[in-house]
Amino acid sequence: QVQLVESGGGLMQAGGSLRLSCAASGLTFSSYVMGWFRQAPGKEREFVASITWTGSRTAYADSVKGRFTISRDNAKNTVYLQMNSLKTEDSAVYYCACRRSTSSSFIPNEYEFWGQGTQVTVSS
Repeated sequence: QVQLVESGGGLMQAGGSLRLSCAASGLTFSSYVMGWFRQAPGKEREFVASITWTGSRTAYADSVKGRFTISRDNAKNTVYLQMNSLKTEDSAVYYCACRRSTSSSFIPNEYEFWGQGTQVTVSS
């Protein structure tokens, strides 16, 4: 049974930093592309970042490029999202997801398993 558990969300002032973690179990972690998505109230779920199983290739939404960094530790079955220079528009529920593939995707439906999400709220 695949489980993805996010942690690290919370309330932060604009300009601050947070690091999200997603611990995976029940799968061969190193065989999966890992992604982070977010969903704000009244909006569709949107792609944030992804990382291939070796960590050699990453992809980012334009809105977070240069501020967020995705990384993974295959020994710990964990993927991270370091979020710096946070803006109020970054407020959302953040989800991690996995896709058994060698290539990344920014399309939510192409990810097979999802975590429950962690709330990030950025105040002005």
